[in-house]
Amino acid sequence: MEIVRVYADEHGDTFFEDVHIPLVDQGDIGFLSEGVPVKQVIFRKVKPSYDYDFHTAPQKQYVVLLDGEIEIETSLGDKRVFFPGQILLLEDTEGKGHKTRNLKEEWRFSLFITV
Repeated sequence: MEIVRVYADEHGDTFFEDVHIPLVDQGDIGFLSEGVPVKQVIFRKVKPSYDYDFHTAPQKQYVVLLDGEIEIETSLGDKRVFFPGQILLLEDTEGKGHKTRNLKEEWRFSLFITV
């Protein structure tokens, strides 16, 4: 399984990193990863006009996009588009942060899973 990590380097610049999560065949129940300890799950809904300027993640967290489409821009101007079902690992809790905006004018739902 592939996820995208968003992190800051020692200079505070934000980057994307593609991360592979290994899955092991568990027979009839499917393929599973190793367990990841988590703190809480937060349900989120944002307005269709969501366009949030540079900010850092409030804590290390996974973001699971349930619907809608977003664009994330790093402090260096790199941009990526993300779709429903994709998972991000936000670790840029310090530094210059990232921008996030809705690409569709509709309410968007996601899950935050803090680690």
